[in-house]
Amino acid sequence: MIAYLSGPIENAENDGADWRISITNWLKHNVGHSVFNPVEATQEITKGYPSDSFRNMIRSNPEEYKKLIRKIIDIDIDAVVNKSDYLIVNWEKSVFRGGGTHGEITMAYYFKKPIYLVNQVPIDDLSSWIYSCSTEVFNSFNDLKSYMIKKYK
Repeated sequence: MIAYLSGPIENAENDGADWRISITNWLKHNVGHSVFNPVEATQEITKGYPSDSFRNMIRSNPEEYKKLIRKIIDIDIDAVVNKSDYLIVNWEKSVFRGGGTHGEITMAYYFKKPIYLVNQVPIDDLSSWIYSCSTEVFNSFNDLKSYMIKKYK
């Protein structure tokens, strides 16, 4: 099975790479699942651009920036719809400054993919839309892991 690892990138610490590396290794070794990691897909698309100036392109070269981001959007949506069996979502405070995670969850819900959301914000800050799209909501990655072992091992 393949998990799509959804969560903030653009405004997240280290582009949200750390938790994705950790859960990728855990899934592989504990339930035998692989992942689609959108951080890696984004890095592949933006590798020809200096990392310190890529995000600044929205001001310096908005049309080129839009083209790059649309490539990322297309790859991510295709992965959610056609290349993954379920989503693992890291819902943390930097998600509020982006839009991709919201869209990925909505697409997965529409295509009836299970959505396992690890909520790291106060429950009052979790939108009813996101909550209701989610198949299961967990308070920690440890809770998610316990669930995954029971469901998929």
